[in-house]
Amino acid sequence: MVVTNTQIEQWLKEDLGHHDVTNEVPGETTGQLVANEDGVVAGLEPARAVFEYLGVELTDGVSEGDRIEAGETVLAVSGPAQAVLRGERVVVNIVGHASGIATLTRQAVTAAQEVSDGVRIAGTRKTTPGLRGIEKRAVVAGGGDTHRLDLSHMVMVKDNHIAELGLEAAISHFRERVSFATQIEVEVERPQDGRQAAEAGADIVLFDNMSPDEVERGVSLLDNMALAEASGGITLETVPAYAKTGVDIISMGSLTHSAPSCDFSFRTGK
Repeated sequence: MVVTNTQIEQWLKEDLGHHDVTNEVPGETTGQLVANEDGVVAGLEPARAVFEYLGVELTDGVSEGDRIEAGETVLAVSGPAQAVLRGERVVVNIVGHASGIATLTRQAVTAAQEVSDGVRIAGTRKTTPGLRGIEKRAVVAGGGDTHRLDLSHMVMVKDNHIAELGLEAAISHFRERVSFATQIEVEVERPQDGRQAAEAGADIVLFDNMSPDEVERGVSLLDNMALAEASGGITLETVPAYAKTGVDIISMGSLTHSAPSCDFSFRTGK
């Protein structure tokens, strides 16, 4: 379940305010969520949940991850006019935000795979509080990988851990405390530190804030001892250069924190 009824109630209450008369429209109506630009659609599951919560019938729609064109209807509904109007702005905002993430992710995946068809594009934990589930699913809709969904999914040994414990001791410290099924990823800031991390037991080595040349050197020194990930300031324009380095994963915080929202309109009429 992407969203709960409590979340939907909060979204609707936030938009409705204390006293609104604009939704006090009698009768039945239909509504269509229409794309105003090309892109990749996402956020349909929570959008449908909003309308279902309001008792609005869903009559048609496209599928999550579909490519859409300007003018295309992605979701159609029918029901009480008051309920349709109450849900439309929340739905437009959710689908627009999620589709922006999916569209940017698809562009990054395409750019990477034109160079290396084996590299994965992944999101990060740089998500909007309360919307992580929607945003992570939008990354998947765009063809990307979720990366870890929360802190419990994988141990990430970062610079502060290494500063406190030392690289090898930090890996050993966390290895003793996690399940055998939990992977350990180690963030390194120098190409040569990747091999040291792998020899100490890292499953994944993250080459952080390095140039493509530095990442390529780190991957070469790693010699397939662990999965290799590049991250830190990577943009749509620089994705191809990092894809050439031989890394297995390119993670991009910009997929969720900087994706422009896709433009949608909601049109009603009997």
